[in-house]
Amino acid sequence: MTPQGAVQDEAVVRVAAVGDIHLGPDSRGLLRPSFATLPLCADVLLLAGDLTRHGTVPEAEVVADEVRDLGVPVVAVLGNHDYHSEQEADVARVLADAGVTVLEGASVLVPVGGGKVGIAGAKGFCGGFAGRSAGEFGEREMKDFVRTARRGAEALKRALAGMPSDSCGARIALTHFAPVPDTLAGEPVEIYPFLGSYLLAEAIDEAGADLAVHGHAHLGTEHGMTAGGVRVRNVAQPVIRRAFALYHLPLLRPE
Repeated sequence: MTPQGAVQDEAVVRVAAVGDIHLGPDSRGLLRPSFATLPLCADVLLLAGDLTRHGTVPEAEVVADEVRDLGVPVVAVLGNHDYHSEQEADVARVLADAGVTVLEGASVLVPVGGGKVGIAGAKGFCGGFAGRSAGEFGEREMKDFVRTARRGAEALKRALAGMPSDSCGARIALTHFAPVPDTLAGEPVEIYPFLGSYLLAEAIDEAGADLAVHGHAHLGTEHGMTAGGVRVRNVAQPVIRRAFALYHLPLLRPE
């Protein structure tokens, strides 16, 4: 449905996206040649977490050098690897100093072709999918686990809902963990509960989005969909097998 005060035309937003690049000191310069082509083909680059191997500042500095001054906006969420050394705030700071917008329960509007694309981001968490998911019951550790997943989904929902429809020509949900099991096909089914949560899909469907992008599932599948019909894309680099995937979304522009 077209929001009041906007028109549907042939405008599109070109979204480049990749996750799980796992850079370290020995991979300096690996992706820069491909990323340097982005102004020719994309309006924005999304980074879907696990940008480093162990979440250290030296690794984050390598990532920062790969994406600095690319000529297109870069928007990121962190992944579980980026949290491993408990230096996630420093990792985010290094990326921000390079011009990357790092989201966690927040959103950003990116100007594109006379309109704006809204990107809401949160790392998310695991817990499983409808019918086979962890419950908030029992030991404190189990309840804390499920509450972490719930808080991440609620943060994503607030970030999506907080972007006014009359100023967003397209809305994208960016996470690290998967919102649907579709894009996990290829992974061992035993680890599905540790790869994502249905709570993320519920948040996306309730708040509304045109595209959901995630990483984390290295053996998964690129294409999926929420129950509400939102397209989901797993852009983990081992899945897309290139420097970035490229998606085109219709862009509504103000009258």
